[in-house]
Amino acid sequence: MVSKARKRSPFLRTEVRDMKLWEGMGIQELIRQMGYSGGFSAKSVAKGVEILTEMFRDEDCKVFLSFPACIVATGLRGVLADLVRRGFVDVIITAGGTFDHDLARAWGGSYYHGSFYADDVELHKVGIHRLGNIFIPMENYGILLEARMKPVLEEIAKASARLSVRELAIEFGSRLEDPNSILFQAARAKVPVYSLGILDSAFGSQLFFFAQTRDFQVDFWKDMKELIELVLEAKRTGAIIIGGGISKHTLIWFNQFRGGLDMAVSITTAVEYDGSLSGARLREAISWGKVKEGAKEVTIDGEATVLLPLMLTAAYEGIGEARSKE
Repeated sequence: MVSKARKRSPFLRTEVRDMKLWEGMGIQELIRQMGYSGGFSAKSVAKGVEILTEMFRDEDCKVFLSFPACIVATGLRGVLADLVRRGFVDVIITAGGTFDHDLARAWGGSYYHGSFYADDVELHKVGIHRLGNIFIPMENYGILLEARMKPVLEEIAKASARLSVRELAIEFGSRLEDPNSILFQAARAKVPVYSLGILDSAFGSQLFFFAQTRDFQVDFWKDMKELIELVLEAKRTGAIIIGGGISKHTLIWFNQFRGGLDMAVSITTAVEYDGSLSGARLREAISWGKVKEGAKEVTIDGEATVLLPLMLTAAYEGIGEARSKE
C-alpha cells in the first residue's frame, strides 16, 4: 500500500509511458515520445530539441555554433552548412582543422568510407590518412591545401598584410562554389567564423609558411574584440555545442562576459570524470558564470553524426519555415 506521504512526494510527478511507433510517423512525434518514455538519453534528446526550437524561434537570441574539425570530414558537414544557410546560426566557432577539411572537400578532395579497424601501417605505406572510419588520400589533404591556398594568399596579401581569422574565412569562403561548404555558406550569409586555434591545422601551417617570406600576419586580437562585442550586444545568447575542446571553450568563455548563456544544447561522447572540458556538463559551466543559473540547458550523451540530423529535422518540423536572412 502506497503511503499518503509518498503520493505527495515531488519525486513521483511524471509517470513513465510506453512509446508507440507506426508507419509514416514523423520525426517530431518520435522525439516528443522520447521525452515521456523515460529512456535514459532519449529524454535529453527530446529536451534538446525543445531548446533548439525555442532558440531558433527567438529573433532576439544570438545563436553560437561550436564544433570540432573531425565531423567536417563526414557527411555532417552538409548538415552544418545547411543550418547556416537556413539562417539559424549567427556565429560559428570551430577548430583550425575545419578549414582543412571544408576547403579540401570543396576543392574536389574526395574522402572515403573506411574502418576503425584498418591496418594503419598499411594505410601509411600507401599514403592514406585515417580519421576514425574515414579514409583521406594524402593528395586530397595537405598537398591539395598547399597547392590551392598559395594563389589565394598571394591575392589576399596584395590588399592587406594583416587579417583576422574571420576575414580569412570570408576570403576563402567567398571564392568557393560548393553549397555543402560551411565556409561558403557562412560567407554568403555573412555569418562570422572564428577559430582561435587556427594555427593548429594544415591551413594554419600554410599561413605560417607563407608569412616566412612576406609581411603577413594573423590578427587574433581583432577576432577577440569582435567576439566580446558580439556577446555584449546580444539581448540573449544560445549555443549549439558539438563535442568540446577549444571550440567549446571559446564559446562559453566569451559568453561569461555577459553573465553567461541563456540557452544551450551540448552533444558529447566524453565523460566528465577526468575533469576534461569536453566531458564537462553544462551545469559545471554555471559555477564559472559561463551559463546562467536559470538557463535552459541540456547535455546529451551521444555521437553528433547520429543525433544532430535527427534533432535538427525535428526542430525544423516544429518551426515550419526557416528564418531567412536572404
